[in-house]
Amino acid sequence: MKVLPFKIPKPEQDALIFQMDAGESFYDKLHQHEEIQLSFIVEGEGTLVVGDTVNDYAKEDILIIGSNIPHVFTSDSKVSKESHMLSLFFTKQSFGAPFFELEELKELQHFFKRAKHGFKVTSKQQQIKTLFLQLENASKLHRFYVLLQLLEITSKANYKSLSSFIYDKKYSDNEGYRMRNVFEYTMNNFNKEVTLSSISEVANMTKNAFCKYFKKRTNKTYFQFLNELRIEHASKLLLSGNNYSTTEIAELSGFNNISNFNRQFKTIKGKSPSQWKKTK
Repeated sequence: MKVLPFKIPKPEQDALIFQMDAGESFYDKLHQHEEIQLSFIVEGEGTLVVGDTVNDYAKEDILIIGSNIPHVFTSDSKVSKESHMLSLFFTKQSFGAPFFELEELKELQHFFKRAKHGFKVTSKQQQIKTLFLQLENASKLHRFYVLLQLLEITSKANYKSLSSFIYDKKYSDNEGYRMRNVFEYTMNNFNKEVTLSSISEVANMTKNAFCKYFKKRTNKTYFQFLNELRIEHASKLLLSGNNYSTTEIAELSGFNNISNFNRQFKTIKGKSPSQWKKTK
């Protein structure tokens, strides 16, 4: 099945799409779409990969994912049995190419600049939540009005970028299929031994060709990405309240060497595992 580019199904006349995802998990395949995505997590938590970067997401997060950024949500069913997300999708040309160039809307350019790398809103969450919860029963006109309010608020709110690097070309179907397989294999097997031979085989490439291919599209080596995924998992275990030792958490996250685990954790999180545990 070819997943990329992922197209949002929509009526031909609809410039703005409202979507509600509800179930045990979100769509968990790497995908991209032309539409900019504004989402509110009603329920659920897990891992979100955007472009080259591993993030986490949780209940009441507000997330913006820019046009054609490859991304994937991986729900953590062990923590939350329900995943529920409200989203709006639109392109910068949805309302006519000149619309967002109008003088009255120039202040929204901050939103589009931030959206290029995706971002998580870190202030004004209650105000944004109230707007999102109006969408399900709203008319199309009111949804458009809510969108403009959301754009204004999120363009001024505090935020955290979701990705540091974005590949400057759209993925072809074949590229998308290959990268989807690589990401899916990695997210399902990060807590086990992953070798360059095994991941190159998943990509159906030689080891040397795969290393160059992955680095070009993510601006990091495959094992940098793998370690980030492992450390993100470990950081959650450290805050989970389970009585795991640091050695056990390292093993559960795919590290068979405690010294390497401590070094990678400090490099990626800026704190040692013991310091991170105290942040709860």
